Amino acid sequence: MISEDSAQLIGLDQEMQSMVLDTIRQLRKKLLTKDLILEWDKHEYFPEEVIREMLSPEIGLQLVFIPEEYGGMGGGARDSCAVTRETSKICLGISTAFFALHLGSDPILVGATDEQKAKWLGKIADGKSLVAYAVTEAGAGSNLAALKTKADAVTNESGEVTGYRLNGSKQFITNGGYADILTVLANTADGPAFFIVEKGMPGLQLGKGEQKHGIRASNTSPIVLEDVLVPAKNLIGGVPGKGMKQANQVFGYTRLMVAAMALGAAEEAMGIATEYAQERIQFGSPLSEKQGYTHKLIVPNIVRLTASSAYIDQVALRFDSGEEGLLEEGSIAKYFTTEVANIAVDNCVQALGGYGYISEYEVEKIRRDVRITNIYEGTSEIQQNIISMFRWKKTVKTKGGFYNSIAVELVDLHGEQKNIGAGFLAGAARVLNETVQLVHKNKLSRSQHVMFLLSDMISWVEVGAALAQKAGTATVENDENARMLQLSARIFAHEVATLVIAKAEEILLGSGSFDKKSICEFRNRLNLADLALSAEGVTSTMDDLSNIIFDRQ
Repeated sequence: MISEDSAQLIGLDQEMQSMVLDTIRQLRKKLLTKDLILEWDKHEYFPEEVIREMLSPEIGLQLVFIPEEYGGMGGGARDSCAVTRETSKICLGISTAFFALHLGSDPILVGATDEQKAKWLGKIADGKSLVAYAVTEAGAGSNLAALKTKADAVTNESGEVTGYRLNGSKQFITNGGYADILTVLANTADGPAFFIVEKGMPGLQLGKGEQKHGIRASNTSPIVLEDVLVPAKNLIGGVPGKGMKQANQVFGYTRLMVAAMALGAAEEAMGIATEYAQERIQFGSPLSEKQGYTHKLIVPNIVRLTASSAYIDQVALRFDSGEEGLLEEGSIAKYFTTEVANIAVDNCVQALGGYGYISEYEVEKIRRDVRITNIYEGTSEIQQNIISMFRWKKTVKTKGGFYNSIAVELVDLHGEQKNIGAGFLAGAARVLNETVQLVHKNKLSRSQHVMFLLSDMISWVEVGAALAQKAGTATVENDENARMLQLSARIFAHEVATLVIAKAEEILLGSGSFDKKSICEFRNRLNLADLALSAEGVTSTMDDLSNIIFDRQ
């Protein structure tokens, strides 16, 4: 486990990050008031002037993710997650527009030459350029291999490549109708490559914004390229054929950012619901005192969002310590967080009753907004494919060592702290480990349904481990949030154990590949009956957590 005190970490110091987050909170008083947010949502209005003001020298939020040598602040993944999360609490549509700026800059950050970085990142740092990431196509979706946009080389009399003519179309491009700079993925004779296309280039057509279910304050537009002549110096990296590698290089990072977006939006909705529960009197007492309300609609969701936060923090710290890729971790963060965030916000609508269905109370809007997080940057099903495939291969390659090491760490943690559910999580990790190897041995990896069941087990176990580790660290350091983290970890450990048992049983019984004797042997060997004891005392633990949430101590 990486410590924030270890090695040389990328990013802002705590004081500077706090200042940036405070700046975002101040935006609610002027630029991003509740009335304006609801008005933009109602009329599907993209507030270009407000977005540009957020990029101006007076605010300059984009400076967080730009390296210092190119005029930025040199923030890391933890800083980008924090900014994304805080902005999403205000409006997921605004956050999406800002995220697209970051996303569109990523090919430049990871693949451009020093000269290109100095020029284009400098323009973005100056606050004069909206950026769009133009990759998705109508017939390709998340399958970049199905890319159809072409980039034909243009040569001079000496045979030197002087530029490229781009032809094709892009779909679902955030900021697409307003962008000054677009990073466009297109096929060259040597393979896919990213090109910087500037607004106003002949042949570039920025389409009309789509009418959307949610995130209406963001612009989503199609783009058409007809013989757009792009100079060779706008080929990112200067060498064609590296676009797919550049795109894959940032997927882990960008999906982590989407997780932070969903988390921020869901946290805002939960804040509205918890406040309402304390004010709404029903049958003589506040809703916050009714166990059937709190233990169904509030407590489980806060626990899952707390778990998500722990995992996002852990992965961001790994990025800031110098790790690259983290494709599976980015997929786990996005898949788990966006799924639980949607459930949480849906429960918030229910928690407010009829008021939850009225726009004035905001949860209705947040519910529509957060739905997109299951879709963009790769659908939940794409993430499940990635998670199950790569973790299956790693488990087989390490002969079970990968999840065994997680189980051992959790056993050690349980030895130090008995009250955070680490022992049950260790048992769940062992069941997962054995199930993956059983799937491999019986060639069940050919069944997508089985692999999706594994992806759920994988995600919840790894997220649970992150929460237990965070709770353990907070306890040792006497963190003021230690008690809440302990209770959340204990409750979540029960949820993980319950899910792992259910999914493993479905694979064993549902696949038709195992007889009753082998199923019984599996259950007994892994002590599934003992793992079910995670339920012991969980209701009273939820009572204790509810007391903290509603400040009844």
